[in-house]
Amino acid sequence: MADPRGRLRAAGLRVTAPRQAVLGVLGEHPHSTAEAVAAAVRGRLGSVSTQAVYDVLAACVDAGLVRRIEPAGSAARYETRTGDNHHHVVCRSCGATADVDCVVGEAPCLHPSADGGFDIDEAEVVFWGTCPACRAVRTGSPPDRRDSIVPATVMHESVHEER
Repeated sequence: MADPRGRLRAAGLRVTAPRQAVLGVLGEHPHSTAEAVAAAVRGRLGSVSTQAVYDVLAACVDAGLVRRIEPAGSAARYETRTGDNHHHVVCRSCGATADVDCVVGEAPCLHPSADGGFDIDEAEVVFWGTCPACRAVRTGSPPDRRDSIVPATVMHESVHEER
């Protein structure tokens, strides 16, 4: 993430080392769980409690600096890509997550057949499937290089973690 200090100040938050570290980690590893963020922050700063990282994440979500996504059956994940209209694709095997831009480009990009009187301002979509690495493990063959070339709308792919 470019200039975490400036983003924190602009959001009216105090600039602290843990806040800067959390934003830096999420800028490098979008779609990380709080536990993964905490481990990476400890690697940068030394001793930082998991609760402190949760507190930083909550403050950053409240300030609009971080977005929290909660794919069904999965731990909450965090990203710094906020303020736009995008969705996610999640691997059913390993949980790898990637951004998928909305095809319309303006919120909401989906319109319900009946809105129940609600003024709808956002649609959240999660696509589910199998990532190239898990598909290769399942078939016993190395991932096809073409599998790593995804449509231009998929951005900021999360790091695939070994299970």
